[in-house]
Amino acid sequence: MGKQKIINTVFYAIKPLIPRWFQLWMRRKLIMSKLPKYKDVWPILEKAGKKPDGFKGWPEGKEFSVVLTHDVELIGGHNDVKKLMLIEKDLGFKSSYNFVPERYEVSPELRAHVEAEGFEVGVHGLNHDGKLFQSREIFNERAPKINKYVKEWNVVGFRSPAMHHDLDWIHDLDLEYDLSTFDTDPFEPQADGVETIFPFWVAKNNTGYVELPYTLAQDFTPYVLMRLPTIDVWKKKVDWIVAKGGMVLVNVHPDYCAFDGKKPSIQEFPIEMYIELLEYIKTKYAGRYWHVLPKEISSFWKSQMVDSQ
Repeated sequence: MGKQKIINTVFYAIKPLIPRWFQLWMRRKLIMSKLPKYKDVWPILEKAGKKPDGFKGWPEGKEFSVVLTHDVELIGGHNDVKKLMLIEKDLGFKSSYNFVPERYEVSPELRAHVEAEGFEVGVHGLNHDGKLFQSREIFNERAPKINKYVKEWNVVGFRSPAMHHDLDWIHDLDLEYDLSTFDTDPFEPQADGVETIFPFWVAKNNTGYVELPYTLAQDFTPYVLMRLPTIDVWKKKVDWIVAKGGMVLVNVHPDYCAFDGKKPSIQEFPIEMYIELLEYIKTKYAGRYWHVLPKEISSFWKSQMVDSQ
């Protein structure tokens, strides 16, 4: 077991005993101390902009793609899904919502509503306890349960909690795509970025799945932990991705959004910051982006970059 894996194992074992405010304080201090060290790799890693061999561009002649995703961590976020959907729909966007099957009661009616509105449902781990990838034995025990929810919910996508991942093990899940990686994010517990702002195929024994890394910083790091007052980190990265012709993929948690003008708690940020991001893309780059759901970009990538070869 590697050093980082040992640290993560210990952290998740004692996490329930640590007050939430102290967890946030510790992580904030750690990140801010590391920030100068990572200024050359975060939020932009220059080499991640290299186009994959054989990539001929996005459909409809668009310059870049936009994919919106959400991990619904707790029942509070679950109860705010419709609010977030309405915001996105009013601005002309759609997204995926990844639910944790065994951490809270996932409403079948809500899942049906998400899909009826033209959005997408995915699976977010099993119970969000940080242990899914701690050992092969744990993963082997949980994989059939995850597959059961994938089948029951009739979904094709998955994201692991805390972005823990082993791309080889994920082949055991019955998926078309996975969302458990990122191009560059040295502040994640498992900080091995995949160093690309494009999807890629993860092959094994004549089969595989499409990996869709997030390419904008997750909301939690810049706006909850760092408490940045503007979305300049997001805007700067969007502009760079556009210049490289890549994929803008963001992960925003309804659990961390303060809706309806409410003053943000210690683990929230104003929803207006996410709205500003959507408006920025919509206005500055009108007509220039291909906006689709994760399952649609996954299907495109497989057909154009794998099946056609």
